[in-house]
Amino acid sequence: MTDRVRFSPAPSGELHVGSARTALFNWLYARHGGGSFLVRIEDTDSSRTREEWVDAIGETMRWLGLDWDETPWRQSQRVPEYLAAAHALLASGHAYECYDTAEELDAMNAERKAAGLAPGYDGRGRVLTAERRAELAAEGRPRTVRFRTPDSGQSSFVDVVRGEVSVEWSTISDFVIVRSDGSPLFFLANAVDDLAMGITHVIRGEDLIDTTHRVLAIRRALSADAVPLYAHLPLILQADRSKLSKRHGAVAVEDFRARGILAEALFNYLTLLGWAPEDDREVMDRDEIVGVFTLERVTHSAAIFDDQKLEWINGEWIRRLPLETIVERARPFAVTRYGDSLDESVFRAAVAIGQPRATTLVALTEQMDFLFAGEEFSVPADAWELAQAVESPSTVLDAVIAHVEGCAWDVDGIGEMRTVLKDLGLKPGKVMKLLYAAVEGRTAGLPLFDSIELLGREVSVARLRAVRARL
Repeated sequence: MTDRVRFSPAPSGELHVGSARTALFNWLYARHGGGSFLVRIEDTDSSRTREEWVDAIGETMRWLGLDWDETPWRQSQRVPEYLAAAHALLASGHAYECYDTAEELDAMNAERKAAGLAPGYDGRGRVLTAERRAELAAEGRPRTVRFRTPDSGQSSFVDVVRGEVSVEWSTISDFVIVRSDGSPLFFLANAVDDLAMGITHVIRGEDLIDTTHRVLAIRRALSADAVPLYAHLPLILQADRSKLSKRHGAVAVEDFRARGILAEALFNYLTLLGWAPEDDREVMDRDEIVGVFTLERVTHSAAIFDDQKLEWINGEWIRRLPLETIVERARPFAVTRYGDSLDESVFRAAVAIGQPRATTLVALTEQMDFLFAGEEFSVPADAWELAQAVESPSTVLDAVIAHVEGCAWDVDGIGEMRTVLKDLGLKPGKVMKLLYAAVEGRTAGLPLFDSIELLGREVSVARLRAVRARL
């Protein structure tokens, strides 16, 4: 049988990097083995679902290059199937109706806590007669459907990442599978859909590992003999081992995209969060990764999200891709930042200069702002303070101005200012902060001689003279 895996996001927001990593590992597994990668939108909770998030998740997955093989499933369109399964479970005695109020459930949990017991349902609804259920329904009480868990024994399954996972059934109380408003819960919908979709492997985050016992119990109660192979991926944590969250910065794929992270780089980096090839390569394209990906190489230890490592990989990809590709990828950022003042030929030349050093597309476009500033160009206070601290700033500027006014107008000719500075008994590296500040408005940036050439002789001399006058 062909392997079939699925990614099942809930459309309640942008695609989190943890969810993107889950989608990626499912996609890699399917592509490596020639299987099918499916998408299932878990949108039964209408209060949290927004259609724009459904579209956004799909667009983000396409941006990452995660294509799917069949029309996405929508759980909101399959509620009758879930309720039919619940009816079958009721008929077979694997589930029962409950009519407990919220106040009664709160009181029950308070009693269990006082007795030193874990929170959970005490099974009181199991013993209700049909007549008593009818009376409670007539009172207008809320009706839920609970799955009846075994009273003894263990639930076990084999996980590719963690080995055998077992739990005592005595620790899992009867759980709700249909809410009082008639909507199905995750456990029921998950079991029914995985069966209907023919899912052979369930690859998902370890935060869902405890739900597996409940889902498998429902599958068995529905007379399903086949059990999918499970692989629960390690959590993605911050360096301090806290949960990845908005307070740490970017957590959604769109956040990284907006920062100028390339799809190739994010794809590459997310692959390394909990997995590594045998040869420990780090910068790999998707075909290389697909060729060597196996679930057996997934680690059970938590993966640490390292923003600096991501930017390093992004920089490697900026240098890997052709110049024209980087120009096209960077242009939207430049248009947003510079608008009508953007000169296409200057922009392209600036990208060529910055490509060997850039780590993000945003940084690449931001560092060329001095080229499009026009009359609004100025030297910020922090750069000015550092620039003044160099040795003999007035002498340096006088000599450089004279050189720039008369040198051959190419990078080599402009670069001859090194000789001019050495003749003054100065080391060029010691005075570069001053020259960068005068030309680019910062103490480091695009290669200085290339920047001067791009600005043109007139503008460059004017900026150098303005700083000389300010001194």
